Amino acid sequence: MTEMRDIVCIGSVLWDIIGRTPAPMRFGADMPGRITRLPGGVAMNIAMTLTRFGMRPILLSAVGRDSQGVELLAQAGRLGIDAGHVYRSADLPTDRYMAIECATGLVAALADAHSLEAAGDKILQPLADGRLGSADAPWHGPVALDGNLTTDLLAQIARSPLFARADLRVAPASPGKAERLLPLLAHPRVTFYVNLEEASILCQSQFRSAREAAEGLARRGARRALVTDGGRDAADMSAGGVLTACPPEVLVSRVTGAGDTFMAAHLVAEYAGCPREEALSRALLAAARYVSGDIAT
Repeated sequence: MTEMRDIVCIGSVLWDIIGRTPAPMRFGADMPGRITRLPGGVAMNIAMTLTRFGMRPILLSAVGRDSQGVELLAQAGRLGIDAGHVYRSADLPTDRYMAIECATGLVAALADAHSLEAAGDKILQPLADGRLGSADAPWHGPVALDGNLTTDLLAQIARSPLFARADLRVAPASPGKAERLLPLLAHPRVTFYVNLEEASILCQSQFRSAREAAEGLARRGARRALVTDGGRDAADMSAGGVLTACPPEVLVSRVTGAGDTFMAAHLVAEYAGCPREEALSRALLAAARYVSGDIAT
């Protein structure tokens, strides 16, 4: 087994405000349930999962200097996440995400990640000023990148010498932001983690299965992609072809953060030296345990 290395997680770090009810919901329904507030955002969710597997994630994001931001970064530190390089703004509030989930899955969600978007490339400064790397000595190792960044910033990352030696692991923040990843589609050092809907958006086609979507991404120029489809088969596409695996059947108690858990678990398995089949199976198991509630948030 290879030694686990630090990883940079770039993207949204915010508060998740999640309302859950164990019953199905229809449009306009008013249901009893539970409302929780937890550290969230794609970059934070990935980082939290990575710490459970023994890696030491470094966050690059934007967080306000308000009380919510102070509390959020303190919580990250308690979880073993390095938040010392996060861009802190006195003018921008800490971002938030709000979702409602029911027995059948996600009902609706809103992501207020405007502060991250407004901060722009300021969040990347530690990769340029020598703290984590520079143009002459770029960061060498894995980078988890999420689609909450603007299209312009993602395009800048795609051509930046700061990422010339990075292993880029990329995920959309949501299907609505999948198109932002288009500048990275043919990047030779990118691995995409998408669901079936996100793959369809990136390829501007409708797919019936994860395998079909993975093959579509390959035709669009993607070097590597992993595609999930809820409880149906997931696919891993690389130069070695496409392989598939079925996730374990579990009772779903939550969905927000499942894709981030899958991505983090897969990355850890690969850096631990697991072959493709085992890495995919481990990631599916971790995601299944997460949605069933077996892994605490």
